[in-house]
Amino acid sequence: PGMSGADLENVVNEAALLAAREDHSMITMEDLERAKDKIVMGAERKIIISDEEKKIIAYHEAGHTMIQELIPEIDNTHMVTIVSRGRALGVTYSLPAEDMYLYARKRCLGDITGLLGGQAAEKIVFDELTSGASNDIERATDLARRMVCDWGMSELGPISLGSKDEEVFLGREIVQSRNHSDQTALKIDQEVRGIIDSCRNRAETLLQQNIDILHAMSNALLEFETLDRDQLDRLFRGEKLEPEEMPEPVSSDEEQRIARADSLSMKGFL
Repeated sequence: PGMSGADLENVVNEAALLAAREDHSMITMEDLERAKDKIVMGAERKIIISDEEKKIIAYHEAGHTMIQELIPEIDNTHMVTIVSRGRALGVTYSLPAEDMYLYARKRCLGDITGLLGGQAAEKIVFDELTSGASNDIERATDLARRMVCDWGMSELGPISLGSKDEEVFLGREIVQSRNHSDQTALKIDQEVRGIIDSCRNRAETLLQQNIDILHAMSNALLEFETLDRDQLDRLFRGEKLEPEEMPEPVSSDEEQRIARADSLSMKGFL
């Protein structure tokens, strides 16, 4: 859900490349999952990071995941990882159940709470704030301002605040005109601040009430680095994750049989 036809084409093409690199005889579901992750979240980056920072990242991503699970109006986490992807040091990826075209006020407040869940976890566990939440804060503030200025979801009521005319050159925000007074601008800032503060307090309360699961999820991230939906469900049920069992070694006869099967099926590949 949420992907266009072109997006799906990119995923399939990337999956074909991954399958070819791994000498697969066909595109598997694992190839498609890895391709989707790369398209949506970016390619994995190999960076050296200290154990302390890795622990902070684990709690940050666990905070996002916890809030997304505890608020029914928003999408649950599909996968969470502390492996660096793109420009992010960790990623919490949610997958909508279906395409959405309208956003209710409860949904918007839930999304803002989820965005602030990472920093809330840092504050609760380490009593410290880091720069890792910069993008979360930017997105949360932008969504809160749109609720106030564009969607009439505040005490100011159903009124459009802010000019839609944008000059097509750099620095357009500086020259944009306002269609409201300084007094109204102050009220807008107060409404945005109220939404952000309320959602931050909600995130901290939810995490405090489920602190044991937060610790368990963070420890699991430090051990496994990536958790899928099935592993997250087990953690929320209070189960302990066990390391995956190593596969049985393949005998030489079995290796020859697999090689013959691969050579035959490769004729239909791509």
